[in-house]
Amino acid sequence: MAAIACKVLVLGGGPGGYVCAIRAGQLGLDTVLVEPGKLGGTCLNVGCIPSKAMIHVAEELEKTKHHAAGSRIGIRIDEPSFDLATAIAWKDGIVGKLNGGVRGLLRRAKVRILEGSGFLRDGKTCVVKSAEGEQLITAEHVVIATGSLPVSLPALPFGGHVISSSELLAMTAMPQRLAVVGGGYIGLELGIAYRKLGAEVTVIEALDRLLPHYDAELTRPVAARMGKLGIKVHLKAKALGLADTAGGLTIEQPDGTRADVPADAILVTVGRRANIDGWGLEGLQLAMNGRFVRIDEQCRTSMRNVWAIGDVTGEPMLAHRAMAQGEMVAEIMAGHRRAFDKVSVPAVCFTDPEIVSAGLSPDAARAAGIEIVTGSFPFAANGRAMTMEAEPGFVRAVARADNHLVLGLQAVGQGVSELSASFSLALEMGARLEDIAGTIHAHPTLSEAFPEAAMKALGLGLHA
Repeated sequence: MAAIACKVLVLGGGPGGYVCAIRAGQLGLDTVLVEPGKLGGTCLNVGCIPSKAMIHVAEELEKTKHHAAGSRIGIRIDEPSFDLATAIAWKDGIVGKLNGGVRGLLRRAKVRILEGSGFLRDGKTCVVKSAEGEQLITAEHVVIATGSLPVSLPALPFGGHVISSSELLAMTAMPQRLAVVGGGYIGLELGIAYRKLGAEVTVIEALDRLLPHYDAELTRPVAARMGKLGIKVHLKAKALGLADTAGGLTIEQPDGTRADVPADAILVTVGRRANIDGWGLEGLQLAMNGRFVRIDEQCRTSMRNVWAIGDVTGEPMLAHRAMAQGEMVAEIMAGHRRAFDKVSVPAVCFTDPEIVSAGLSPDAARAAGIEIVTGSFPFAANGRAMTMEAEPGFVRAVARADNHLVLGLQAVGQGVSELSASFSLALEMGARLEDIAGTIHAHPTLSEAFPEAAMKALGLGLHA
């Protein structure tokens, strides 16, 4: 067995792991990265990037259908057609380019990449199995960045036409009827996209509303849009298992009766779990939060010089959180003074319309006992939104009532994901409503709704 000694061993080449390895290498730390699959992890290969590519395809197809039916802006085109194989090839091309980019960045930082499965014998020793055989690695620091996996249901184990988002995004034939079990952001992003691509879509959600992690005011425009698209929704319904009819899904409705939902594919999106099995983590003396690795504000675990970042540490399971943690951990290992104390980790839901949330919602602020003021500005009163046929939605500001410190910012509307940077910056810089209201925003842009929301919260609204 070949032996390697290094300063830093990173397990997992997803967004958190590869960023940690790159920064460690840049700081002169001898670093080894172990990844059993493709560099980039779930996000790059079967999650964030490919899903957004297919969402873009769906939006473009829906636009052409809209104009083929005769749009109000005067565009007329023939009936559009759609070739899934071409779209998949385009999506895979993007993923391939980004894979190559990550590999190039790691090599530039002089990170050694081992393609194989790693198993921790203890907090400093790892055995990596690859096509070339086994290698023994000893490291001063170990960073656990093994990510997460989709959760299955006992009544609907993955296999056959019961699939996760990974399998859906790899399908080479369009499902004619798609049942989505779970009304969270993954299920709705893909459900809306595949409805636009031509599938009949039915969403089954156990709770009484969709997107339960966002407040009802933000999700209402999404639910309305789903209705216009013809997506069927069953709320307070339970997926019981495969129906007797071929390919169908049996559900229990709120009144206790059962019904069958026809489906060629059943997409299960009920959450994700930490990817801790098979890495040897169960043999370590790690303190856990349920099935997630417990960490402090510096991503230290309960074992000395063993760190954990990203999805394996629990919510929020967001790539940008993992990246920020990975960069921080690398700098701490290099002797820098750092801690993870982010005021804002923005969350974006790429539905139609999009949702973005940063900081505290009104309900969360009130639950914390804070007296607040809020202000919302509708895109229906925004000139740029009108010229884009994007009137549904709004921007909302949440601030302390006493000193107007901004606590949270939210928006729902077309393209509002790009407002997330402004929202996060305002929160990180400790902006007050007066700061936002006094910042000149270009006209005509969607971003003008941001200072308008702040002015509404101050009782000084101008355009609505």
